[in-house]
Amino acid sequence: MFNLSLVQWIWIIIGGFLVGFSKTGISAFLMPVIPIIAEVFGGKASTGIILPMLIAGDAFALYYYKRNADWDKIKKLVTWTLIGLIAGLLVGQYINDKQFKIFIALSVLACLVILIYTDRKGENLKVPNSTWFHALTGVLSGFTSMIGNAAGPIFSVYLLAMGFKKDGFLGTTAWFFFLVNVTKVPMQIFVWHNITLKTVLLDLALIPAIAAGAVLGALVIRKLNEKNFKTLILIMTAIAAVRLLI
Repeated sequence: MFNLSLVQWIWIIIGGFLVGFSKTGISAFLMPVIPIIAEVFGGKASTGIILPMLIAGDAFALYYYKRNADWDKIKKLVTWTLIGLIAGLLVGQYINDKQFKIFIALSVLACLVILIYTDRKGENLKVPNSTWFHALTGVLSGFTSMIGNAAGPIFSVYLLAMGFKKDGFLGTTAWFFFLVNVTKVPMQIFVWHNITLKTVLLDLALIPAIAAGAVLGALVIRKLNEKNFKTLILIMTAIAAVRLLI
């Protein structure tokens, strides 16, 4: 249907698996999916394919962690995140596909820097808990989510700054991104026109891969040596993002 090669299909299926795994397990596993799908389908088109995949992954995450959300923290970001989404929507409307790929690559690389920085700082990380920090987090989360579906690291820093433990972290993340991704659907259907029946059929075909990743992610999240895997994922993502950029 998409005239894809066998190798491209393999990468897309791996992408679906990693989406599911990232939603219930280690969020960093989402990062390589973004530039890989953009490489196969193009910049703006790839966001229309990834978004339903993310919502499917969010549904699995809610099944496992829905009771652990902190709604007060989510509410503080709602208005600012919507502003960021609209800004990303407008930017994406007026740039060509080559420029869109550059924005995706830059968003991914910026989030990689954030991930590496927070990982190195560890417990010594100190982030301000004030209105301007909530505003900045919301706007950046909305913008990078709209352009590159790469807001995970930014939101993670926000939650870490608030002192979240694992269960609260996973539950709040699951609800926040489910709401953000559902909000993006009409924007991408009616403004960007990159979610169609054809792309939805492709996403439906990937649900088994997403489900497998989600189940495995939920099983291993408490036992996995996250640091070694995170390092590998960071390297893979950096290579994919730089390739997309050049």
